[in-house]
Amino acid sequence: MLWFFFCVAILILGYLIYGKIIEKIFVINPKRQTPAYQINDGVDYMPMSKTKIWLIQLLNIAGTGPIFGPILGALYGPVAMLWIVIGCIFAGAVHDYFCGMLSIRHGGATMPYLAGKFLGRPVKVFINVLALVLLLLVGVVFVASPAQLLGTITMDVLGASQGALQLGDAEAVHQAIEAGGIKVWGMAKATVVAVWTVIIFAYYILATLLPVDKIIGRIYPLFGALLLFMSVGMVYGLVSAHLSAADPIEFFRTVNADGQGLTWDKFAQNFQVKGDVPIWPLLFLTISCGALSGFHATQTPLMARCAENESEGRFIFYGAMITEGVIALVWCMVGLAFYENPQALQDAISAGSPSKVVYDSSLHFLGFIGGIFAVLGVVVLPITSGDTAFRAARLQLAEIFNIDQRSLPKRLMIAVPLFVLGYFVSTVDFSILWRYFTWANQMTAMVMLWTAAAYLYRYHKFHWVASIPAWFITTVCATYLYYNKIGFNLDYQLSVYLGFATTVLCILLFFTLLKPLGERDEEAYVNTTNL
Repeated sequence: MLWFFFCVAILILGYLIYGKIIEKIFVINPKRQTPAYQINDGVDYMPMSKTKIWLIQLLNIAGTGPIFGPILGALYGPVAMLWIVIGCIFAGAVHDYFCGMLSIRHGGATMPYLAGKFLGRPVKVFINVLALVLLLLVGVVFVASPAQLLGTITMDVLGASQGALQLGDAEAVHQAIEAGGIKVWGMAKATVVAVWTVIIFAYYILATLLPVDKIIGRIYPLFGALLLFMSVGMVYGLVSAHLSAADPIEFFRTVNADGQGLTWDKFAQNFQVKGDVPIWPLLFLTISCGALSGFHATQTPLMARCAENESEGRFIFYGAMITEGVIALVWCMVGLAFYENPQALQDAISAGSPSKVVYDSSLHFLGFIGGIFAVLGVVVLPITSGDTAFRAARLQLAEIFNIDQRSLPKRLMIAVPLFVLGYFVSTVDFSILWRYFTWANQMTAMVMLWTAAAYLYRYHKFHWVASIPAWFITTVCATYLYYNKIGFNLDYQLSVYLGFATTVLCILLFFTLLKPLGERDEEAYVNTTNL
């Protein structure tokens, strides 16, 4: 238990100390007018309070990543928690901060524009395509996962309340529903899920088209309350179960079959029950949101367009990522404690994906009613990422084709084809496409970190804070591509060597091809507050 709270404390200290160092390296300019005031189109650019922006940023970037990823990562053992803490402080939060601040500094620009400016046009073309594919996949998939959970909740709650079973008997209700013994308003579970899918898709359309303060700015505080309840509730459930005299569930029970507790050796041990699943590089792609995620680079410019002052950047961008890291730690801990051994955790995931772990653990720790509210807190995360995924895709396409987005007809010009494409993609079997998603996500993170490093290097700043994380994730992505079946399917040891060799090549190209842009970034010293 102490190790878990120690990790949370390290994340908080990371925000207070390392976040401040990153802010000083960037050199903020509180006297420079932000895009929220410079452009202020009443749709995508408008000033909002930093607290509201922080909450929206957190909900935008989270998705199911900081929940499902850490649950899957728990299969590797306690080393997953180390990656969350170290990755979040030194890579993920740095990635998000520089993406947000560079966007503010360049008129609310998207990540592909920034990559093109500091790394060159070929990189911009590549990342434009990769980011659009990533956004489309996220938007579509983040319809399916909340629809499934909402369908389960609807059947359990309303099916029970119709008198078929007692409300408190959650397991019996669930089994009866799966067996087809309960319907809601004459609908089986598959139909209920389909209805929720339509409702969520309709919400996405509205959130993509309407001004950011009309739906997103108003409904997100409610979603934030559910998220807070879920996070605090699961910590309470873990602690109370740990202290229970009747049926204690110890922290790290899943990896404590030998009764030795949490030892240092277990941090280097791979607890995967499946064969041929090495920690390097797979862990660092399994847990992305909560440690380092390229999807954040597609979402962060949305809130950069609403920031009132550059001094708010550390709280909004670095702080939201640290908060996501805390959420990831909570669910990683659930994966490491709720089941008796790694095989039981793997069996639960195989039976119903990580959503089964979420549902079962929430109901166990918090009871039926509390568990339902906790699951709703999980549901809001993919919804609040899916809506802004389509919005970010619209804005990226508008930037590519230089289409002004002040008027509704011009927004529809992009949004209608986008949603039509999204509908057709949603009918495709993702079993093949989704294998590439994790790699594409971390590839996007890699490009953003190289972009941040290039900005710092070309303005003679301390670029190592971005360069070293860029080298790390480059090696991860390259090794994965060489080793995995979706790539070259090479021998593991050879893939590791080639991964490191690829990174060395990228480093040489970085220092050889990039030239200084000036002694300093002049935008850090201008005064435009009175313009």
